Amino acid sequence: MIALFSVFLISCTSNKHGENKAKGLSGNLIIFHAGSLSVPFKEISAAFMKENPNVNILMEAAGSRTCARKITDMKKDCDIMASADYTVIDQLLIPDHASWNIKFASNEMALVFTEKSKSNKEINKDNWIDILLNQEVAYGRSDPDSDPCGYRTVLTMKLAEEFYKRPGIAAELLEKDKKYIRPKETDLLGLLESGNLDYIFLYRSVAKQHGLKFLLLPDEVNLKNPNLTSLYNSVNVGVSGKKPGEKIAKKGEPMVYGITIINDAPNKEVALKFVEFLLEKENGMEIMEKNGQPSLIPEKCETFDSVPKELKGFVRE
Repeated sequence: MIALFSVFLISCTSNKHGENKAKGLSGNLIIFHAGSLSVPFKEISAAFMKENPNVNILMEAAGSRTCARKITDMKKDCDIMASADYTVIDQLLIPDHASWNIKFASNEMALVFTEKSKSNKEINKDNWIDILLNQEVAYGRSDPDSDPCGYRTVLTMKLAEEFYKRPGIAAELLEKDKKYIRPKETDLLGLLESGNLDYIFLYRSVAKQHGLKFLLLPDEVNLKNPNLTSLYNSVNVGVSGKKPGEKIAKKGEPMVYGITIINDAPNKEVALKFVEFLLEKENGMEIMEKNGQPSLIPEKCETFDSVPKELKGFVRE
C-alpha cells in the first residue's frame, strides 16, 4: 500500500518541464539575441536542452537592430528575438513580423577597463571625461545604427554633458576615436583585453560576466533608474529606421530588454516553451540575475492582448 502511494505521489509531483519530455519537444530552435545576452542565454539554453534533449538550440548574437534586420530585410528564419532594447521589437518588428513584446530584464551603462588601461588607478566619476579625451588614451564604443549599446553610449554622453555642466563635451567625445567603433559592444572586448583600447562603454552585466573592472556612472547618466525617466527623455540620438536612408529619433529611457516570438517562427511550439522557461523565476530569470541582469517580471505590457495565454502570467496589463 505504501509503495503504491509513493508511486502515485511521484507521478502527481512531476513538474511541467518533465511533461515536456513526454510531449516530445524536438527540432531546431533559432534564437537571434543581443550580444549582451550571450552568456546568460548560453546557460539558459543548456538548462532547457537538458530537460528537452531532442531540442537543438541555434543562437546568433548581434546588435539588436542588426538582429531585427536579419528578420525584416534578409528574411532569415528565426523563432525568437531577444533585444537589449525592447523598443527595437516595437519599432522594427511589430506588427509585420511579431505581435507582442515582453519586457524581462534591465541593465546599466558603465565605463569598462583593465589593469593595462592608462589612468586606471585615477579614474573616477568626476574625471572620466577628461581621461577619455586625453590623446594618449583610446576608447571604444559600438555602432548606434546596429546596437542599442551604441546609441545608449551617445545618450550617456549627452546626459553627462548636462549633469557635469560642460557644454559641447558630448560632441568632443563623439569625434574622438571613431576608428574604434564596432558593430556590437561585445566586439570591443578583445581590443580591450589585448590592450589596444584603454576603455570601452559597455553594459555592467557584460563587464561582470567577463571579470572586468568598471566605473559606475551617476544615475543621472547611466540610464538605469526608472525614477529618472523624464531626465533621460530630455536627450535623443538619430538612428536608422525601417527604410534605407530613414532616420528616427531615439530618446533616452531606462534600459529594458524585450523578447518576442516571430509570427512565422519555424518551431513555434518549442519557442513558446523556451520563453516560458526563460521567464520563470526559478529557471531563466535566476540565471539572468546571477549574470547581473535584474528581472523585471512581471512588467507592464502594451501588447498584452496579443501575448499567448501561457505567458500572460509574466506580464501586467
